[in-house]
Amino acid sequence: MINKNEICFLRPRLVQPTKPLFVYLPGMDGTGELLTTQTNKLAQTFDLCCLSIPAYDLSDWDTLSNKTTDLIQQEIATLPSRMVYLCGESFGGSLALRISLAAPELSQRLILVNPASSFHQRPILSLGINLIPWLPSYIHKTSAIGLLPFLAELSRIETKERRALLQAMRSLPQEVVSWRLSLLQSFVVSEQELTSIKQPTLVVAGGADKLLPSVEEANRLVKALPQGQMTILPQSGHACLLEAETNLYEILGQNNFLESKQFVPS
Repeated sequence: MINKNEICFLRPRLVQPTKPLFVYLPGMDGTGELLTTQTNKLAQTFDLCCLSIPAYDLSDWDTLSNKTTDLIQQEIATLPSRMVYLCGESFGGSLALRISLAAPELSQRLILVNPASSFHQRPILSLGINLIPWLPSYIHKTSAIGLLPFLAELSRIETKERRALLQAMRSLPQEVVSWRLSLLQSFVVSEQELTSIKQPTLVVAGGADKLLPSVEEANRLVKALPQGQMTILPQSGHACLLEAETNLYEILGQNNFLESKQFVPS
């Protein structure tokens, strides 16, 4: 039974143990519930797991990495030969890089979607680390609405997904937002470290990302990663996986990230 008060995996679809394992590491909200627009298509090919980090969790990078690694190992224990796709979005992209560096044997494919490894390149975002804890709670809740245009290209997201994104943003207490921002501020992965990540890696970057310099970061990562490649979504914002026109399954297929027998074009 899932205990959402602990770091755990959510299952958006029925368990499919004979299929490759697709592990989704979410953005800073940590809910693991914002992959909704992608699950139907992905579930045709993959056994889906979404990492869920409790709203009050103040784990550091090492703890998050170790606990996620343990969860993946539990999933593949009965079938060690099963292929693992590790997909990290934004905050989860940084976590995916940490896991790949600490346990390189754990996954055979790495997917980074607008990874927040470029956070330190936006010094203005760091202002929130010390400011947020002092905001009155009603301002903290209201500010989430003002941040939406920076997090997403709203014209490309359906009303249901907009509400889900807003709810996920509001789910975090102020001190947790400040803590997770501090984790991103301290996150640095060098070119030398990137060269040790040997598995094929696909970096997906939103060309209209207003929050982070995702295209520039994609270029930096791909230059250092031995088997790195990237795809740019010209009109997509930071939360590109919520966009109705974004099809991660198609993106994987078009970039030869699926075995031929797995990929059935729409």
